[in-house]
Amino acid sequence: MSARLLDGREIARSLAPALRARIAKLTRPPGLAVIRVGEDPASEVYVGKKHERAARLGFHQQSLHLPAETPEAHLLQLIASLNDDDLIDGILVQLPLPPHVDAARVLAAIDPAKDVDGFHVVNSGRLARGLPSLVPCTPLGVLRMLEVAGLPLRGLEAVVVGRSNIVGRPMAMLLEQADATVTVAHSRTRDLQAHVGRAELLVVAIGRAEAIPGAWVRPGAIVIDVGVNRLADGRLVGDVEAGPAQERATALTPVPGGVGPMTIAMLMENTVTSAERRQGPRS
Repeated sequence: MSARLLDGREIARSLAPALRARIAKLTRPPGLAVIRVGEDPASEVYVGKKHERAARLGFHQQSLHLPAETPEAHLLQLIASLNDDDLIDGILVQLPLPPHVDAARVLAAIDPAKDVDGFHVVNSGRLARGLPSLVPCTPLGVLRMLEVAGLPLRGLEAVVVGRSNIVGRPMAMLLEQADATVTVAHSRTRDLQAHVGRAELLVVAIGRAEAIPGAWVRPGAIVIDVGVNRLADGRLVGDVEAGPAQERATALTPVPGGVGPMTIAMLMENTVTSAERRQGPRS
C-alpha cells in the first residue's frame, strides 16, 4: 500500500474562488497588518508568503518590520493603533519575538475581533465552548484539508501528538467537535507507540525531525504531519518518518507542501471572516 498524498498547495488553490466571491461582496478590500520584529530567517520567508497570497487576493496590506531591539512598549502602542484602524480587519504578529518581548502580553493586546491567528484567549475560550471564533490557522487548515479530500472524521479514533496552544490543543477541540474520539499525547506520555498505533487519524505537531517512526503508524491510518524540520544536509522533513509511514497509511501530508499552504490559506480566510463581521456585505 502506498498512501495518497494530500497536496496542500492544490487544495489551497481550490478554495480561492469561493474566497474571492466573498471578498467581492465586501464594501472594501479586507485589511491585513503583519508585524515582524527582528531578523529571523524563517519568519521572513513565512511573512513573504503571506503577503504574496494576500496581494493575489487584493487585500489592503500593512507590512511592519521592526528592529530586534524594539521596546515592548512600542510594539504594544503599534498594536493599539492597528486595533483602532478601521481599514485593518486582521492583525498578525509573527512569532518568535525577541527574548525581551513578552509574547503572551503582545498577543493579548490584539483586538480579539482582529486576531486572525486565533491565539487570543477570548478566541481560544470561544473555540473551547464551541462558539463562533477566529480559529488558529494550522488546525483549521488541517480540518479543511480533510473535508476537501473527502475524509470523514465522525467516529474516528484520533490521536494528536503535541499540546501547544498553536496546534495541538485547538486541533483536539476541532476534531472532538467533528465527532472524532480524541487522545492528546505529548512528551510525558507513557508508551507513545501504543497510542500512535491505534490512531485511525494521526496528527503530529511536536517540532522534532522524524520523531514518530513510520513503523508505528496503524495500517490504513490518515497521517497529518504538521512539522517542518531542516536536517544538516538541508533537506526538509516532518515529525513523522515519511518513507515507512507512506507504505502503511491510506493518506499522508507531504513535507513540504502539505499543511503549510493550508495554514496560509486559512489566514486569508480568517481575515475575510473578520472583514465580513466588521464591515457587513454591500447593501
